[in-house]
Amino acid sequence: MTPLVDTHCHLADPKLRPDADAVIERGRAAGVRAFVSVGAIGTIETDAATVAIAERYLDVYAVVGVHPHDAAGADSRRFDQLRELARSSRVLAIGETGLDFHYLHSPREAQEAALRRHLELAAELDRPIVIHCRAAEARLVEIVREVGMPRRAGVIHCFTGDAAAAREFLALGFFISFSGILTFKNAGALREAAQVVPDDRVLVETDAPYLAPEPYRGRVNEPAYVSRTLAALARLKDTAPETLADRVLENASRLFGFAAG
Repeated sequence: MTPLVDTHCHLADPKLRPDADAVIERGRAAGVRAFVSVGAIGTIETDAATVAIAERYLDVYAVVGVHPHDAAGADSRRFDQLRELARSSRVLAIGETGLDFHYLHSPREAQEAALRRHLELAAELDRPIVIHCRAAEARLVEIVREVGMPRRAGVIHCFTGDAAAAREFLALGFFISFSGILTFKNAGALREAAQVVPDDRVLVETDAPYLAPEPYRGRVNEPAYVSRTLAALARLKDTAPETLADRVLENASRLFGFAAG
């Protein structure tokens, strides 16, 4: 079976957490060898639950942080709590942080301040950074250049920009991850951008329970569906899905530091 990795899912989300055991089993049955589960959304309890899930399963890894939607609440106490959770060997990265100027659920100033603190925390803990970016590519590039990339680099998760933005992020040292959006009919610009990302810097994800790929669009997403995004990306790159899957697993292992295979 083709070895797969879901580099960004939310197993502690209320839509998945009650059924997490079965969700993980269905992912394994579909060939998923590693699950990178991200907390970040809502309160610190989501991060704590994410770490707890990762500590139960050898093939699940955790990422902790504050989503830009919740950046207004990213005070010093929250960062102290993240630092404490990151003591677990199952926490492989910091995030998802970043900028979302499309929804603006938190003020721009709060998002930018939180992004800076996440970059500093990732550097302090020697972890890669996981970035969310929506309608804010230029500003995000500016802030990363000002603060500096963590030594372990990072990933732009659920990339939604154009080819020019992809090139900017690649120049900074980021990996770029594609979600089920790549399969949507109206994602022509995104598919063009995917073709400029070299095979050694590309990742795939579900962002489950959100953004289910075709033909599951509109349903609750889960890691088992990551193969749909991988297949779409392989077609764009004119390569065999098995070949690309091996490369993605290798890339994820290199970025996050877990053993591939």
